[in-house]
Amino acid sequence: MRRKILVTGGAGYIGSHTVVALHNTGYEAVIVDNFANSSKSVLDGLEGIIGRRPKLYELDCTDRKAMREVFQKEKGLQGVIHFAAFKAVGESVNEPLKYYQNNLGSLLVLLELMEEEGVKNLVFSSSCTVYGQPEKLPVTEETPTQPATSPYGRTKQMCEDILSDLRKSKSPVRSLALRYFNPIGAHESGLIGELPNGVPNNLIPFVTQTAAGIREQITVFGDNYNTPDGTCIRDYIHVMDLADAHIKAFEYLDKVSEESFYDTVNVGTGKGNSVLEVIQAFEKVSGEKLNYKIGDRRSGDIEKVWANVDKANQVLNWQAKHDIEKSLDDAWRWQQQLSKK
Repeated sequence: MRRKILVTGGAGYIGSHTVVALHNTGYEAVIVDNFANSSKSVLDGLEGIIGRRPKLYELDCTDRKAMREVFQKEKGLQGVIHFAAFKAVGESVNEPLKYYQNNLGSLLVLLELMEEEGVKNLVFSSSCTVYGQPEKLPVTEETPTQPATSPYGRTKQMCEDILSDLRKSKSPVRSLALRYFNPIGAHESGLIGELPNGVPNNLIPFVTQTAAGIREQITVFGDNYNTPDGTCIRDYIHVMDLADAHIKAFEYLDKVSEESFYDTVNVGTGKGNSVLEVIQAFEKVSGEKLNYKIGDRRSGDIEKVWANVDKANQVLNWQAKHDIEKSLDDAWRWQQQLSKK
């Protein structure tokens, strides 16, 4: 009998890959998704990989009544992995109330229902945006968080505060916030991957779409930063490594002896790559020459950030297995599959 995990936002980019990882390690994923940031075509890809269509509830996580029905129908839930959130930094600046209502509201509904129904374990999707531009690198979980540069980043900080306050209240919910760095790549089958709506906000879909001829040119935002080649540095992690971290996080929570618990863990590779290094690595693995130009700096961009992942290694017994070239090769395979449709 597979143990059931509720996965909110399970049809999204990271969520769908985590559904695969859950299946591969003997769990059953129950997906809740309203498809605001995802496509139903992802379900076909999941079926192709795991051999069956995952159970799905199409609804909004802020809908307390509908979510209560899910908890009551899915008796015996072992825990929740919470991905569902709006995530576009620029949009959050223009529509802050939308972000606060959705990103905070969905977590509050989940926590209330978990307490009501006796579901104890929560893995929360946080972000390295909570660190801002750190004074020292790499960042550890003890690195002070900086004031958020966007409402999106602030919602992640506030959600972490909610979970911390809940632990202090002696709530029976045990939670772990995973602070992701920059997820890239796709499942090696090419059946699921990052599927942005409209023009991508992230570098890698823009790279692959340019190589596929969907975008005319990539703009590298600034080449005068204080980095070896002048371009911004990020910690790029393969999405399947990130998915595996959620399994390890859940298994860790399962063994926690405290009645009430909360902690944070960085999930990255421990290594930074610049934008130009990523472009060059993609050209190497794909054999495609990318059309790019150097543009002005983009407002709000952090110069450089990468993770110290000692805690993930030691506490979760997890480490990233895939390098940047493998991540880019898988992302390109996914893009080529999309282009055939």
